[in-house]
Amino acid sequence: MIWSLSEGQVALEAGRVVGTAFMTPFGNTCATLNTIVVDEAMRGRGLGRRLTTTALEQAGDRECRLTATADGLPLYEKLGFVTMHDVRQHQGTVRQVSAPPAVEWVGSEHLPALTALDRAAFGADRASLMNALAGGGRFAAITNEDGIAPFAAVRAFGRGEVVGPVVAEDRDQARALIAFILSGMQGRFVRIDIPEDVGLSPWLEGLGLAHVGGPVAMLRGASNIPGSTNARIFALASQALG
Repeated sequence: MIWSLSEGQVALEAGRVVGTAFMTPFGNTCATLNTIVVDEAMRGRGLGRRLTTTALEQAGDRECRLTATADGLPLYEKLGFVTMHDVRQHQGTVRQVSAPPAVEWVGSEHLPALTALDRAAFGADRASLMNALAGGGRFAAITNEDGIAPFAAVRAFGRGEVVGPVVAEDRDQARALIAFILSGMQGRFVRIDIPEDVGLSPWLEGLGLAHVGGPVAMLRGASNIPGSTNARIFALASQALG
């Protein structure tokens, strides 16, 4: 998915790939940097900085976001990134979960409405990502008389599945969307990444998804920080895609 949405680069040593970096553009205003990886034997030579700098050049004037490990945090701070929040990664084998009412699976005919909601919550146009999610995953939504409001996505990821993004107006809506998706996944391995401050960690742990650490969400050149509307991203599409 990252390859299909991004511009990437590799660093070579004697014809062997020893570093990677990807820049995923979301419209003309925002991009995420991801999969910035340097071979352990090549670290300490400034290769990570060169890869990241080239990815930033590819992003141009766009606001840039990324999720940083503890090892990468000092470099990104030197390059002008500031911390937004900590990310809590939860994963594990799902226990029995009851499906809440008022949530249902929705088809691709609702994709324009879902994409508009995601744009309002994220602060940038992620139509390319939403199209990819529609092709390789499923969307659940809470519906009302006005149509579709909050929604969540789920797709194959690693050795299981990942839930996200989750766009909701409050914690209760986010919990209902996640519970609906997990209700059909008992015994399966699932991952979900959440901002630390949303307060869902104890609940997720009770469903079998243990907190296993997590990176730091960072931002550079901010012009449109999310949160200007009632909608909010509660779960990330994945660490790599912001």
